[in-house]
Amino acid sequence: MLRKIALLLLIIVAGSATGLSWMAQQIEKYVSTPVVLESPELVTVPEGAHFRSMLNVLQTKGLVAPSDWSRWAPKVYPELASFRAGTYLVKPDMTLRDVFDLFRVGKEHQFSITFVEGSRFSEWREQLAKTGYLTHDSAALSEAQIAEKIGVKKSKLEGLLLPETYHYVAGQSELSILKRAADEMNKALEKAWSERNTSVPLKTSYELLTLASIVEKETAVDGERPKVASVFANRLNKRMRLQTDPTVIYGMGDKFQGNITKKDLREKTPYNTYVINGLPPTPIAMPGAAAIMAAANPEKTPYFYFVANGTGGHTFSKTLSEHNRAVKKLIQIQRRK
Repeated sequence: MLRKIALLLLIIVAGSATGLSWMAQQIEKYVSTPVVLESPELVTVPEGAHFRSMLNVLQTKGLVAPSDWSRWAPKVYPELASFRAGTYLVKPDMTLRDVFDLFRVGKEHQFSITFVEGSRFSEWREQLAKTGYLTHDSAALSEAQIAEKIGVKKSKLEGLLLPETYHYVAGQSELSILKRAADEMNKALEKAWSERNTSVPLKTSYELLTLASIVEKETAVDGERPKVASVFANRLNKRMRLQTDPTVIYGMGDKFQGNITKKDLREKTPYNTYVINGLPPTPIAMPGAAAIMAAANPEKTPYFYFVANGTGGHTFSKTLSEHNRAVKKLIQIQRRK
C-alpha cells in the first residue's frame, strides 16, 4: 500500500514539474515575442506607471497581442516590473523583454535640435517654439529675461549662443538648451580670444564675436572665412568703413524685404557700416566656431574688397578699380543667367 502511495506522489510531483516547466516555456516564449512594428515608435512611460498599465499601452498601440501569460510574466521575471518614467524609442527588432529592459534601464530617446550658423536669435525662438517634446519655458520671456535666466550678462543675446546640434530628452526645457548654447559659445570665444592674432584691432572678445558674425554672414565657404576676415581686419587697421551689406540688413529689421536700395545704404542706423565707423554695437548673427577662429586669425592678405563671383565664392581685390571690374563681371554673369 505504501508503495502505491509513494508511486502516486511521484507521479503527481513529476506531473507538476512537467507542468511548471511547460508554463515557464510559454512565459519565456511570450516575453521573447518580437513587437509588431514596421518602423520605430516613441512610447512614453508616465510617473507611477506599472507593468499592467504599460502592457495596456503597448497593446493599445498594437505592438503586443493580448495573452493569458502576461499576468505571469512579472512573477517569473520580476525585473520586468521595474522601470523609469521617460520617453523611449521602441524598434521593430525588439522583443517584449527588450522593451521592458529599455524602460528599466531608463535609456530615454535623445531628440535633437540644430541651429545653423548665421541664424538670428529671433529664428532660434521660432525654431524652439515649433520643436516637440520640449518644455516651452522661454516663450513668455523677453530676450533680456532669457539672458538673465541663462546667466548671460547682456540684455541682447545675438551672437552669444553657439549654433550646433543639441540633444535632449523629452520634457527638457528650452532654457536648459539655451544655457548649454551660451556655455559652449563662452568656451569657443575664450579659446579664440586667447589664440588671436593681436594685430587685428579688437579691444574685447565681444568685438571679436561681432566681427565673426559679419564674416559668418558674408560667406558660407569654409576656406574663404579667413580671407574674408582679412579684408575686414585690413579695413579696420586703415580706419576704413566696413561697408558690409549684412549689417545694413540687420539694422533695417522688419523693413528688409529682400533687396537693399541706395537709400537703405545711406540711412543711418547703429548697424549700417556704410555710414558708421568701425564695428556695429552687437553681433548680427550667431557665428560658428570656424568663423570665430577666422576672425581671430585672419589670413595675411593685401585685400580690401571682395564681391561674389557668381559661382558660390568671392573675388578679392586690392584696389577699388580692381573691385569695380569684379563687380562689372558679376553683373554680366547675372544677366546671362
